[in-house]
Amino acid sequence: MSEPNTEYTEQGFWDKVKRYAKDMGESVLQPALKLYYATQDPDVPMWAKTTAYGALAYLISPIDAIPDLTPILGYTDDLGALAAAIALIAAHIKDEHTQKAKETLKQWFD
Repeated sequence: MSEPNTEYTEQGFWDKVKRYAKDMGESVLQPALKLYYATQDPDVPMWAKTTAYGALAYLISPIDAIPDLTPILGYTDDLGALAAAIALIAAHIKDEHTQKAKETLKQWFD
């Protein structure tokens, strides 16, 4: 039996986000997208990107403190990890990252 892949990949992020967007909802996706767009910015320091990648890896990981398929509570642990990462790197999340996240959510949910 092979070990599950718990490493963050950009493709893994987009695959899970697109597959489970409605289940995750905007409250989970908005911080995830802010972190994702911050990692794409060359001005964001590597320590901040690493923090963001850790939270995004937790989001896409099949191993969770609370399984994602658990009704109502499924993404609360993911949201906690995303919120902690945002709090740590808040000074490096620019308005443009927030705006891109909002635009993406608008495309998906409107």
